[in-house]
Amino acid sequence: MTTIQTLDELDGQPHANVFPDTEPKTIRLTLEEGGEIAPHAHPDREIVFYLVEGTVELQLGDRTHELIAGDIAHFDGDQEIAPRAVEETTAVIVLASRSEDQS
Repeated sequence: MTTIQTLDELDGQPHANVFPDTEPKTIRLTLEEGGEIAPHAHPDREIVFYLVEGTVELQLGDRTHELIAGDIAHFDGDQEIAPRAVEETTAVIVLASRSEDQS
């Protein structure tokens, strides 16, 4: 079965679940300029954070990375993540269950 969604038509601010009840968990994140998400973690997940539009300061653990539209980050969900929008931002975040084989 194939499911197709349009990011702009999804309900939910700042998070919208792209494909509810399916794995990997896929979220559209939208933040207004200056908007932020409090530090949190996603244990046992590998995360891909793709910035569709805008600029975001992505705090991962004790480091902050500035991402611009088109950038993609991959990181371990065990560390704390805290995105803050430098300007209006839309991102697609994929949270995949960590595989046992990390080779």
